[in-house]
Formats: sequence, C-alpha cells, structure tokens
Amino acid sequence: MRSSLTRRVFATALLLSASLSPAVALAAQPADTERKSEHAAPARLLGEKIVPHKLGFLETTVGGLSGIDRNRCTGEYVFISDDRSNLQPARFYTAALDVDADGVHSVDFTGTRPFLQPDGSVYPSPALADGKAVDPEEIRVDPRTCSYWWAQEGDRPTVAGAPVIQPSIQFAAPTGAHLGRLPLPPNYEVTTEERGPRRNQAIEAITFGSHGRVVTSAIEGPLLQDGPVPDLQHGALVRVTKQTRDGRVLGQFAYPIEKIFAESDPTSPWGPDTGVPSLLAFPDDPDRYLVLERTWVAGAGYKVRLYDATTRGATDVQARESLAGQAVVPMRKKLVADFDTLGLSTVDNTEGMTWGPRLPSGERSLILVSDDNFAEDAVTQIVALAVR
Repeated sequence: MRSSLTRRVFATALLLSASLSPAVALAAQPADTERKSEHAAPARLLGEKIVPHKLGFLETTVGGLSGIDRNRCTGEYVFISDDRSNLQPARFYTAALDVDADGVHSVDFTGTRPFLQPDGSVYPSPALADGKAVDPEEIRVDPRTCSYWWAQEGDRPTVAGAPVIQPSIQFAAPTGAHLGRLPLPPNYEVTTEERGPRRNQAIEAITFGSHGRVVTSAIEGPLLQDGPVPDLQHGALVRVTKQTRDGRVLGQFAYPIEKIFAESDPTSPWGPDTGVPSLLAFPDDPDRYLVLERTWVAGAGYKVRLYDATTRGATDVQARESLAGQAVVPMRKKLVADFDTLGLSTVDNTEGMTWGPRLPSGERSLILVSDDNFAEDAVTQIVALAVR
C-alpha cells in the first residue's frame, strides 16, 4: 500500500496478550475475531538488517520495497519497488541475502530492471501516464519458469473524468519484458459504481501454491459492496481467490481482518490504514497460508501481525455479489507473531514476505521487508523469522 502518510509517528502500540482463534459465521457486521487463545506454532526472531535510506544503485533510488521472493534458479532474491515511476521507472531489484540461524548478515543488491509495457516502453510517471499509470506492489517468482509475476493495484480516481486503471497480475521476463497477464475474477474490477476494490486497497498479495499449479491472491481491504473498513469495534472481510495458471477460479474465500487496535490522534488528518499486504502458501499444504496484516494508526504507529490461516472448511463466496449481511464461514486463522513482541529495533510498514532457507532446527526461515515509502522517517527493514 502506498500510504498517504508523509510523516511517521513513533509510539508504543498496544500489545495483544492472546492469540486469535478461527472466526465463526459472520452476518451483517463482520464480527470481532478476538477469541480465547488457540495458538499456532509461534515465530521467533533470527535477526534484521536496515538498508541505507534512499540507497543509490545503478542510477536508481532503492526504496518502497513492498514485495520479496526467492528465485530458485539463481538463489537470489527479487524485490519490487512501489515507485509509480515518480523517481525512476517502475522496477524490481535482485539481491543476495546472507541469512542463516544466526541472523541477517548482509543484503547486497545485484541488479535492477524496469517493468516494460507490452510495446516495450517503460511505465511513465503518473503526470504523463494518460491512463497507463502503474502501482506495483507484489512480486513472485514462477516456480516452474523463474519468470516474474507481479501485481499492481490500479487506481479508482477521486476526481471526475480521471481514468480508471484496473488492477492486474502480469508476467515479466527477468529482463523486465512483458509476457502477459492473468485474467482476474470479475469482482476484482474497479467500476464507476460502488462496487469493486476501494482506492489503494486492491491487489497487494499473490502467492504460488501446489508446486506452481495454483495462484492465490488477496484484495487488501473489503470490496465496497462487502461492507465498511475495520474500525475500533469491528473487523472486516477481504476476499482471497484461488486460480489456475490460466485464470480459472477454483474458489474465493472471506478472510477476517482485525479491528483497529487503537484510537487515532484526533489532531491528525489521516485515518487508520489497515489491510492484507502479503500472503504466502505453505509448500506442503494447498489450503494453508501465512497472512500478513499491517495497520497504521496516527499517534500509535504500526501494528504488524502474522497469521497461520486456511481455506479448508471456509465458504466459497465467488458467486456472492456482496458479503454484507450474509452468513459465511470465513477462513480460520491463528496468531503466529505480533511484531511488537519480537524484539525488533522498530516495527515499520512491513509489506512483503517469502520463504528463506531451511534451518538446522528443522524450522523454515521467513524473510520479510518493510516499505519505507521513500520517507525520511521510515526504514527499509529486512527481517528474518523462524517458523514451523
């Protein structure tokens, strides 16, 4: 998510003392998903590394890193920048990460390429886009071909007459060359009516599952027709969609995001900002995912939580025009990590995650990255966790 926030407010966020259990059937208003503890295996911190702010690399500015994945063909990692071609053309980076059971030892960028449009040109700056603006948010390496699949949010304009830009999941070669796009479910479409994704809350999360046979995506916030965004009393439902590689929808499910964790500073012009910026399939279970929830509240800062979730037993909602007032069984979820309790130097705008190397303990390492939005008072933070 590209937050409208231009300053960062550091404050101690409220701690959750209990894990969150699977939510049950939801009706008119999304139910509060807090229940008595039902723990998943907890994550533990291996280490972290802060990338220098606005690091210069091959005539580009490193920052806005909102997605990460590992390339099995090269052993390197790939990051997507959410620069909308404001500083340099929309692009991705490759990097070598030295991560093991003792922490994150180094982050060395090795290359960068711009994403190319079908005609071979780079994406123009928003001021010159003429309906072709782009908002890159997530990147995944195809486990079959090692090409890149990347998601962009599009735009629901706030000014009459401005162009609607549809969210998309596109394919790119390691050179950045355009290779195609995935057909998306009809309810992912931004419309001129009160339907579809909210502005700045479309696709931020994609992942491959079932050894590359299934692509799962999540809308960051609730669709307009699915009810209001979370507040202090209620959470909300966001849609998670499983598709084949050619776009056929296998199922769509409702994932329950948490209510807002603290009151906003009444003097701030910015309201709470919350959603699902990333999800990651477990390699050995086609129905199981890690889901990242990230919230910012003026005066309280960031709250980042990681959940173990499953689509197993959840209602398939792909045929439901609206979830508002409907009884559905949402995805079940269990808390894996509240970042406030991990011992990090700071909790920032964490938006991307991928599996790292397996550890001698038998645990998997999980590598996460925060999006600094190129702001002076934010950080690009690489975090390594151990999870089972």
